[in-house]
Amino acid sequence: MANFSKSNVPQFSMDVYQNEYLPEGGREVNAIVTVTATGGGTIGSAASQVYPRGRGPSAAVAVMVDCSGSMDYPPTKMRGARDATAAAIDALRDGTHFAVIGGTHVATEVYPGGGRLATADATTREQAKQALRALSAGGGTAIGTWLRLADRLLNSADVTIRHGILLTDGRNEHESPEDLRATLQACGGRFTCDARGVGTDWEVKEVTGIASALLGTADIVADPAGLAADFTRMMETAMGKEVADVSLRVWTPVGTAIRFVKQVAPTVEDLTARRTEAGPRAGDYPTGSWGDESRDYHLCVQVPAAGLGQEMLAARVSLVVPQSDGSVQNLGAQGLVRAVWTDDMTASTAINPQVAHYTGQAELAQAIQQGLDLRKAGDFDGATAKLGRAVQLAGASGNADTAKLLAKVVDVVDAATGTVRLKAKVAEADEMTLETRSTKTVRVKK
Repeated sequence: MANFSKSNVPQFSMDVYQNEYLPEGGREVNAIVTVTATGGGTIGSAASQVYPRGRGPSAAVAVMVDCSGSMDYPPTKMRGARDATAAAIDALRDGTHFAVIGGTHVATEVYPGGGRLATADATTREQAKQALRALSAGGGTAIGTWLRLADRLLNSADVTIRHGILLTDGRNEHESPEDLRATLQACGGRFTCDARGVGTDWEVKEVTGIASALLGTADIVADPAGLAADFTRMMETAMGKEVADVSLRVWTPVGTAIRFVKQVAPTVEDLTARRTEAGPRAGDYPTGSWGDESRDYHLCVQVPAAGLGQEMLAARVSLVVPQSDGSVQNLGAQGLVRAVWTDDMTASTAINPQVAHYTGQAELAQAIQQGLDLRKAGDFDGATAKLGRAVQLAGASGNADTAKLLAKVVDVVDAATGTVRLKAKVAEADEMTLETRSTKTVRVKK
């Protein structure tokens, strides 16, 4: 944690979209809160305006590479992993602290070793790439050990941003699910982590669960040839992060209750259970690290019943970041969620377009996941109904990417009504891609 001044962080803004009007007796208030960070200075040519020599904020990155025996089948996986890690190392900004970890049933420091981090420059980048040549496949898979080593290394540095990149090709077979869950709980809030599955022999829910717990991204790279480009993009994104540990702080008045807080763009992520108390009637919901970007959140609040003509502040949303002295800094952006009771039926029954859109996107993600689970369980009628509903929602919301992925799993008879037939044969990579990317959303059309 570090102290930030407004001269070296993005400027945050917040917009609230809602229909504040409730009918008599109405108690549920929904709002979409759009948070935007701009002008931080590490992305593109703007870097020199804020940071000396465009260096950007201090950062530490650990790359965790699966070296289990299955990475040798086919040999292109291990070769692709080495090439991808080398590409990620090339994308490191000068001055970034970094390490490479080899993962099997134990975690090994590949570079620099000695329980420390290297500092990126031309020499250390070349040394790290030389060390990658020694990576070979053999052993089991215990991802929790990789994450714990990454945590120790990343937190040995006094930096602003701590980030991991994790690559696996198999299931976490050499530690219990409980051990992995305990590791994720211990590492949560200490660093963010992007997770990637290569090939088709890994478990989607395992990889997406890691990324979710550590507020990172998850994806499939079915062909090892695509790893280098994907790792480069991930590292460039990590190098664009400027503020870590940003939380949505939600204050509600007496008599109200938070029903849920969800990130709904660019992906669906339920933050409700991650609340930490922050004083009287306030709670913080973690959002991870930010660069120049925009995200949308769905806030649902239950308010006390009130009479016609009354109005109240249902919630106040702000952004905070922790400081090294234990205090928090308010990042300046604020949004107000209101409730107004009216007998105007037209006003009280109108659904805000943003709320409607993201309610549909959340239902789309859930329908895909439920449909695929039912298909695996042999309930083909249930799977057809859920995946048909997903096709309908994807079409209605303009989520063309998800619609294309669905079309590889079902034959679409009528997208508007959600009439589909399950395909008799589905490539494993296509099914895993749909499951992994099911939470990706499209922004509402303004």
